[in-house]
Formats: sequence, C-alpha cells, structure tokens
Amino acid sequence: MSKAILLIGSNGQVGRELQRILQIEGDLIAVGRPTVDLAQPDTLRSVIRENHPQIIINAAAYTAVDKAESEPELAKAINGIAPKIIAEEAEKSGAFLIHLSTDYVFDGNSSRPYQETDSTNPLSVYGETKLVGEQAIQNSCAHHFILRTAWVYGTFGKSNFVKTMLRLGAEREEIRVVADQIGSPTWAKDIADAIARILPQIAPEIAGIYHYTNSGVASWYDFAVTIFEEARQVGFPLKVQRIIPITTAEYPTPARRPSYSVLSCAKISTVSENYPPHWRQALRQMLKEWLVVSR
Repeated sequence: MSKAILLIGSNGQVGRELQRILQIEGDLIAVGRPTVDLAQPDTLRSVIRENHPQIIINAAAYTAVDKAESEPELAKAINGIAPKIIAEEAEKSGAFLIHLSTDYVFDGNSSRPYQETDSTNPLSVYGETKLVGEQAIQNSCAHHFILRTAWVYGTFGKSNFVKTMLRLGAEREEIRVVADQIGSPTWAKDIADAIARILPQIAPEIAGIYHYTNSGVASWYDFAVTIFEEARQVGFPLKVQRIIPITTAEYPTPARRPSYSVLSCAKISTVSENYPPHWRQALRQMLKEWLVVSR
C-alpha cells in the first residue's frame, strides 16, 4: 500500500527530481512557493495538517551561502525554525520526516571522510543555521531521517556550479577556479534516487543522521576541468581555453567554506544496499540531460 508523501520544496534542484521519481510511486503532494513559505510558520502548519501525510520530505532551504552572512535572521527562519515546526507537526501526526542537510555543518579540518558521529563546527551562518535545523528535528521528532549531502548541482534549478561554469566557459577564454577546497560533487537526481530507495524501508529503527554524496573526491578546479572535458564531448559550445587553479585566499567570499568536506557514505549504503555512483559518471548523465533541456 502506498503512503501519502508531502514534499516541501518541490521547485528546487532535489525537489524537482523527487517529483519526477515519486509521482509515479503513489500519493504525492508536492508543494513549494507560494503555497508554502518557510519564513512563514503558519503556511507550514496548515499544509501539513490539511494533507495528513505519512511521510514528509523537506527539500527546501535557504541556500545562498554568502548572502546568508548579511541575512542571518532570514537564514535562521528558513533553515532553523522552519524544520522545527515541520518536525513538531510530524511528531503530532505520527509522520516520518526526511530532511536534507549539508556538509557545511563541519569545519573541514578532518583528514578523512566525515562520519555521521563526527563533531560539527560550522564556519558560516548557512552552516550554523542548517545545524540548528538538524538539532531541532532531533529534539522534536523521534522518527526522522536527516540526510547530509554536498556540492549539489542539477538539471533543474536556477543556478549551480555546473551551469555557472558552462555559462562562463561559453563567454571567456580563461577561468580561475579554487583548487584547495575538496569535496564530492553530487547530482540532485542521485540524491532523489537515494531517498526513493529508502522510502520502502522507512521504520523507527532507521531514524538518525546519514550522509549521501556521489562517490569520489575532487577540488572545485578538478570539477571545473572535468565539466569542460565532458561538456565538449556531448556538444556544448565552449570558448574557454585555460582553467587556472587559485587558492581560497585569492577568491575571498563573505562566507567561509570547509577546505575538506568529503562525507562517508558507508552508513546509508548499508541501509539502501546501493553504493553511490562516481561523480564523473553522474556529471556525464546530467550534461546529456541539460543539453536536451536547454535547447
């Protein structure tokens, strides 16, 4: 028997992919702006109470990492307070809550992939507010599945690193990209697939925090070089000839980023019995999709 699923954040990168996958699975209610506004708690409460979901997936967030430094209250409202409200409503109704979080809850000082039990120490307002949201869910809803991911890009959504590189690569001959931040580029579709595989196994005993990214590691520079290599192979028109590696210090931003944010996916791979695809394989598939969509 299918379960009623409420997807909050249906217009985002992961939200759009979840809609594509879950709408054929059964009873899906997908909501985004203007139906719900995470900065307005009453809209969240009403949509949950009106739809009586058995599973709630919160794929919405304030993700403007640098802008959050100058809008801390709004970032906290969306990333910290809204998840608490969703968790409280889930607990009252007996729903299971799946919530997306981030590698930015860590400080990047590790020398090995971060495990779910490692200490958090966010460097930015964005990371701090996402951690507040995690803690609020843990304290408010017993049946939760917090999924931390990283370096997300997708076919849908207004902007992401891949789309930015393709735009710049079509305009410029030379691009400078940070080479001393290390992580795992992750396709939104693979995140959605991972969530879909977990849904049939939803039960109190799997509640907790999990990590999911595509496998393999790269710097932003490595990622950019690969984007252009793969994009040329599938037919994107590019002008770029040189990608110059630079340091974080040479590209200052309002928000500090973790220099190393590789996440261990061993825990979720055990539960889902499926290991994440390599990031380059995922990138190739995304570029093929985007080439079709963008024409």
